Amino acid sequence: MISTSVRIAAPPEVVFPYFTDPQLLVTWMGDRADLDARPGGTFAVDFSGTAARGSYVAVEAPHRVVFTWGIPEDATLPPGSSTVEVVFVADGADTIVNLTHRDLPPDREPSHREGWEGCLAALVAAPRQ
Repeated sequence: MISTSVRIAAPPEVVFPYFTDPQLLVTWMGDRADLDARPGGTFAVDFSGTAARGSYVAVEAPHRVVFTWGIPEDATLPPGSSTVEVVFVADGADTIVNLTHRDLPPDREPSHREGWEGCLAALVAAPRQ
């Protein structure tokens, strides 16, 4: 399991859409996104050279979003085989973003931890709308 957190200088109402709006998501993760942010809706993000696919499980604006995750061409991590939960906690004028990625194969955890930490650092630096 991966668990990581970042602090963002914006309230949860501003940060939450960066996980549900495809135009905002690609400011910090991936090159292209197809998102249908409702339970059962599509979660699809293309990165240079790979893709992540899944579906939204819970969308509770502006507090929590849960989606499944997998890589179509990876037999050990097919779409829907792992789950990402993101919880947004108000802390004064800031938001603490707590991300947990469960059910990853153990050999995939190091690369996904590195990926999430890099993406969340980019989220911290992303311009706010």
